[in-house]
Amino acid sequence: MPAPSSPTSTSTSTSTSTATPTEPSRATTTTAPADGSFRARFGPVALVVTAGVSVQFGAALAVMLMPRAGAAGVVTLRLAAAALVLLLVCRPKVRGYSRSDWSTVVWFGVTMAGMNGFIYQAIDRIPLGPAVTLEVLGPLVLSVVVSRRLLNLLWAGLALAGVVLLSTHGGGGLGGLDPLGVAFALAAGGMWAAYIVFSARTGRRFPQADGLALAMAVAAVLSLPLGVIEAGSALLHPSTLLLGLGVALLSSVLPYTLELLALRRLPAPTFAILMSLEPAIAATAGFLILNQALSALDAAAIALVIVASMGAVRSQTRPSPPSGSQAVVEGSGAGRN
Repeated sequence: MPAPSSPTSTSTSTSTSTATPTEPSRATTTTAPADGSFRARFGPVALVVTAGVSVQFGAALAVMLMPRAGAAGVVTLRLAAAALVLLLVCRPKVRGYSRSDWSTVVWFGVTMAGMNGFIYQAIDRIPLGPAVTLEVLGPLVLSVVVSRRLLNLLWAGLALAGVVLLSTHGGGGLGGLDPLGVAFALAAGGMWAAYIVFSARTGRRFPQADGLALAMAVAAVLSLPLGVIEAGSALLHPSTLLLGLGVALLSSVLPYTLELLALRRLPAPTFAILMSLEPAIAATAGFLILNQALSALDAAAIALVIVASMGAVRSQTRPSPPSGSQAVVEGSGAGRN
């Protein structure tokens, strides 16, 4: 497991990067230092990977906060803090939009709240790595449906093989995992796919990151009742608020900023492929922070899903439909996980 790039900023940033010819200048400039070329090529990649690390380590921190506030309470804290930061930074206008515009941004907020709520319920019950692996199936299925290419059916089959491998050891449920946790992770994947669709639609209707900020506010309001019911006054404890702010910064604000910077210099297809590494990053975060060790079969299953996701994104970017690879990119970042 889109933490979040802005819906509109993503598309404008990618178009800017592709419109500026950088390769010819490198080819004709013989005095340019090699380290500068290295930074230009791998700097944006490092930003995207760092953003992914931030999202998944933020999720690991959320797991540590759950004994205090519960999964619903953590979702409330994360979305409320992220919404507050985005509203203060973006200062979105609320006038001049049609009923259809508001309907789109509200549904964007609904999918954002559902995606975060489901995945946090999942990681409260099953390890972080398998949870994000199952969640990634949502965008993968969307990628296959959008591309309508026979090759992507093979990638979907490879991902299915990874899920089957994940389920064939340990006995009981999906590889011994809590069945309810598995169901929540799959539901989060479905909401992530819907999030991608509404992210793209919002980006076409709202300037800059205004739509994202408004949708985040909608998501925070929707999650508030469940958070209050589960956590009660614990939500207002200073240490809980501080940890919740940390989750919001790691899972939303920092990755949004890093991905926005990266997308100014990185092609959208490359960005989408890098996002496919998130199950591996999640498994690493779970191991380092939560002591969630993985078996060799777990690692192999996660690797199959990663390869399938990379293959699906790579194959669909050749025709490059607007709702395909670009939509996958627009669905990453601030609002997810």
